[in-house]
Parts: sequence; C-alpha cells; structure tokens
Amino acid sequence: MEIQILTEFAYRLAFGLALAMACTSPRLVTSGYFRVHSYVLLGLASLSALVAASQRDRFDLWPALAAAVASYLASAVWLYEKWTAGRVLLVVVAMFSLIGAWLALPAAHASTPAVTWLDAIDTLASGLLLGSAMAAMLLGHWYLNTPSMQLAPLQRLVLILAGAVALRALVSLVGLGLEVSAQGWPSQHLAFVALRWLAGIVGTGVVAAMTWQTLKIPNTQSATGILYVGVITTFLGELTAQLLSSQTLYPL
Repeated sequence: MEIQILTEFAYRLAFGLALAMACTSPRLVTSGYFRVHSYVLLGLASLSALVAASQRDRFDLWPALAAAVASYLASAVWLYEKWTAGRVLLVVVAMFSLIGAWLALPAAHASTPAVTWLDAIDTLASGLLLGSAMAAMLLGHWYLNTPSMQLAPLQRLVLILAGAVALRALVSLVGLGLEVSAQGWPSQHLAFVALRWLAGIVGTGVVAAMTWQTLKIPNTQSATGILYVGVITTFLGELTAQLLSSQTLYPL
C-alpha cells in the first residue's frame, strides 16, 4: 500500500507542479526558476520510473520515462531561455504525469463507472492542489534570489491555489457524500477524515488567504514562509486522503 500511495503522490505532484509552472509568465519570472525546478520534476519522474521498473506487473513504466525525458529537455531548453518550447515541454510533463497517475490507480477500486470517473477527477484535483502549493512556495523562495521581480506571477499562483482548494473541497465533498450514502458514515476513520479536511482543505485555504493579504504589504519573505506551511498542509491532507481512499469505495 505504501508503494502505491507514494507512486500516485509523486505523479500527482509532478502533474500539478509542471502545469502551474507552465502557467507562470517567463516574461516576469527569470528563466532560472523554470530551469532549476525542472530538475524537481525530473526527480519525481525518476522516482516513479524506479518504482515502476521494480514492479512491472503493477505499474506502467512508459509514462514515468516520458515525463523524465521531457523534464530533462525542459531544463536544457530553459537554460537557453527558449520560452515557448520550455512551456510546451512543461505541459508535456504534466500530461504524462497525469496519465501515469490515472494508470497507477488501483484496478480494484474501479468497481463502477461512477467510481472510475470520480477517481479520475479526484486525481486531477489533488494534483492541482499539490502542484499549485509547491509552485507558489518555490516561486516565493525565488523572490529571495531575485527581489526585483514583479509580484503579479506569485499573486496569480496564489489565486490558482485558492481555486484548487475550492475544486478539491467540492470533489472531496461529493466523494464523502457518496460514501456515506453507500456504506454509512466511516466512523472508524473519523479522526482521519477530520485531519484530511482541517489540514488539507481548511488549513490550505487559510494559508492562501493569509498569503494574499501578506503580499499586499508587500512582504514576499513572510509570504514564502506561510506557503511553506501550505505545502505541509497539502501534503498531509492529500496523503491522508489517499490512505482513506484505499479503504473506501469512493475517493475522500
């Protein structure tokens, strides 16, 4: 189960991070941000590839390999500040990572078409939340290296993060409602459900609001510190959700 959760998590994070980076303007953010953090994508894809190679009967290897190659090419392209090609490659990384995350879903969990579709949407929403939080935190940290950059790109990522929180809350609420209707309230998992919502959704929403207000001062250093907390809350919430979903009919 641990390998399953780790592999899904790596794919989801890579998908969201690559997509959030692709949505960030290279005209307002130095190319070093994209080049350096393409290596983060390469690391996530390599981790997924290693797991898939060791368990070929459970995971498909090709999405991880494709994402790893695209991540490496992206880092090389951004080194030469080829903006268009760099953003296209980031979208390619996101696409292969999302496919890998979908293929990594347990086959036993897809008991009905409704569960299959909700699992797919759940994976997408989870990746957007994880990736937007990570991308915003990394960009906030980049302002410490280049304090002259405009605040607009970071503010945009914070808005994307807020939207991802809203989408994640909706998908999780639908899953919880369907689970209660089908099998009753998961009382044995009540503490984990509370942790999932308080940390992963409510906590992250508060972080997004606090970051937005902090950027009005503006104080990018404090905003980055708050976003560090946001990364922790999203990681905690999504890992708890994956653990819960492995034991329930619908994703929570």
